[in-house]
Order: sequence, then C-alpha cells, then structure tokens
Amino acid sequence: MQPTESITIRWVSSVEEIPSDLWSRCFAPPLEGLWWYRSLERSGLESQFTFAYAILERGALPVGIAPTFLMDVPIDLVAPPLIARLLRAAGAVLPRLRYQRTLFVGSPCSDEGTIGLFPGVELVDVAPILHDALTIQARQAGAPMIVWKDFPDTVSTAMDPLCASRGLFKLVSYPGTRLPLPPGGFEAYLQTLTSSHRHNLRKKLRRSKELGELQASVLQHPDQALLDELFPLFLQTYEKGKTKFEHLTPRFFSLIAAEDTSHFVLLRNPQTEKLVAFMLCFRIGSRVINKFIGLDYGLEGQWFLYFRLWEQAVTWASSIGATDFQSGQTGYRAKLDLEHRLVPLNNYCQHRQPLLHCLFATVAKGITWATLDDDLAQQAMVQPNSKDARISQAD
Repeated sequence: MQPTESITIRWVSSVEEIPSDLWSRCFAPPLEGLWWYRSLERSGLESQFTFAYAILERGALPVGIAPTFLMDVPIDLVAPPLIARLLRAAGAVLPRLRYQRTLFVGSPCSDEGTIGLFPGVELVDVAPILHDALTIQARQAGAPMIVWKDFPDTVSTAMDPLCASRGLFKLVSYPGTRLPLPPGGFEAYLQTLTSSHRHNLRKKLRRSKELGELQASVLQHPDQALLDELFPLFLQTYEKGKTKFEHLTPRFFSLIAAEDTSHFVLLRNPQTEKLVAFMLCFRIGSRVINKFIGLDYGLEGQWFLYFRLWEQAVTWASSIGATDFQSGQTGYRAKLDLEHRLVPLNNYCQHRQPLLHCLFATVAKGITWATLDDDLAQQAMVQPNSKDARISQAD
C-alpha cells in the first residue's frame, strides 16, 4: 500500500452518491451491502437516524466505504445506572439531558460493524485517518460521542492501536450468535447437538405439534396483504424485547421484501389461515442471516413458535446449501439452547468531554457479557467455562 498520507476522506449523505460497483467491491458477500443501506435510508427513519458515508480515497481513486449514522441515543442505553437515574431526573427539566447525540461507525441494525476496504488497504493504516475525520464530523453535528459500533475481535489488531493513539476506550458489546450448519437438513443438525439440548428441542417440537399442525412456507417478495400481516407480529415481538435500539417501519419491510436476498419463513394456522409467526432471513452467499422475527403471543397454549420457526429455517437453509447461520444479538436463552456460538463484539468509544470520557471509560472496564444480559449471566453461572467453548471468530 502507498503511504497512508495519500488516503483522504470524502463525505456523502446518500447511497445514491456511491457507485454500485464500489459497494460490490467493499461489501461483497457475506456482508450486507448496497441493498441493505439503501433500504434503511429509504424507510422513513429520519427521526431516529441520519445516515452518512465516508469514502476513503487514495489520490483520485476510492478504496473504501465507512457507513455511519448519527443518533440521539436514550441515555439509558449508554450511561451507568446511577448516572442514568440522575440524568432522567434532570431531563424532566432539561429534556436534552435524556439523550446523548452520538456518531456511530457501522449500521444501526447490522450485527457487526464493517469498514469496507479494497484488498491491500489495511484498517490498521486507515483507522487513525478515518477517526480524525469522524472527530471533525461529530463536532460539526453537535455529537460529543463517537462509537465504532459492534466490531469483532478479528479487527482488534487495528482497533487497539487506534485506542492507544487517539485515546478511545473499549466497551464490551452484546455478542453476536452464529451456528455452522452441517449438510443433511434438520435431522443432521440435531445430531450435532448435545444429548440434553437435542432431547429438549425434540420435546418442545413434539409438545407444539400436539397442539396442532402449522403450515410452513418460505417465499420471496411478499405482496402487500402479507406485509400487512407481518408487521403486527414484528411489533409484538419488538415490544417483548429488553433492548430496543431502532424502531422499524412498515416502509422498511416493504423495501427489504423487494430485495432478492430476502426470504420469509412463514408459519400459518391451516384452520384459520392466520399467520402466527415469521422469520425474515437474508441469503448472502453461503450465509443465512436471521434478521427479524414476529410471533403471535396471543396464541393459546405453549406452541414454542420460535422453535417451530427454527426447524423450518434450518430445513430451508440446508436445502439451499448454506453452511453458516447467523442469528444476531440478544434473545440468548433460546439461541444457546440451539447451540449457537457467541461471537465477541466490541464498541470503541470516545467522548469529547474529558471528565465524561474518563467516567465512561472507568465504567466500561466493569462491563461483561454477564452484566449486559441476564441469560448470559445465567449461562456463566451454570457453566463457568462455557464461554470459551462457544466463541466463534468472525469470518
């Protein structure tokens, strides 16, 4: 690579200002690329996020893309509990204290942060240049906080030197979840499970099927009538979630449904023809990403709908030759029971105010998976050494 001094940053505010071939080179499968950021940008999320893209150029030639978004983050998501309580109280008088304007590197809904770079351009070389540009951009946007969001351990060789040279602190994030899929369908997958997990999964499926059959299907490009059924189920599941970062719109589902990469796993009651569950999956190369689900929590009885969906999703993914199933962050109890591996992710943060920066950095040292999520804490207590066995390095 040429000297890093030749790398410059140019900002654009829309995916439409970036050539499609540059997206293809920087975000090749299995990464979520142009189609993903285009859908987010057009989904009516302006009240939540402001998107921008840093184009890395060497001379006059682009060599990378760094997606970013600006967000007024509810303080409950970023502050220690004591400070969050104080700021909530103060926010009754000054509402702006309830939110922290933050410039994020990454995507609001992707599981892993990615800087898309040409071969031969190394993140360790361009990260300081990019961060300096982020510092200027954040100041202009009135954002005192910069966060490189959910970057995997595989980039630590680039990010750790950035922390040393630019003073960022590292904050453990919610881990991703990933599962290698064997060939041979659902039965082959079952044979990879421990005997206890295999027994429990079969038991849940048997008890669910005793309540009644569900009609399963996998389709692309659902029509508007089906989209109108999907969104209320998504909202039910969204409201049940403990951590809420983004609030998606019907427009998002309409746009993402139009993309060829999107597949919907559906479960329908054959007697009433009512949709009771769905899973939106992306097929990207050999990887399937379980992005969003919707469950009918009003259904009487223990239907174990998530596990019924999982059976169909694995069956479908195996049939198309997928070897890697990624299921995202949170909701860990069920995913651990299905023997997903935990993928370590980290946030790299910097606050403009030195005192707040030091405070957040001090608190960050005490953050672990167990403090982030009750299911992960319970897993650590039951199997203290299980974390090492379930870690999967990102590809």
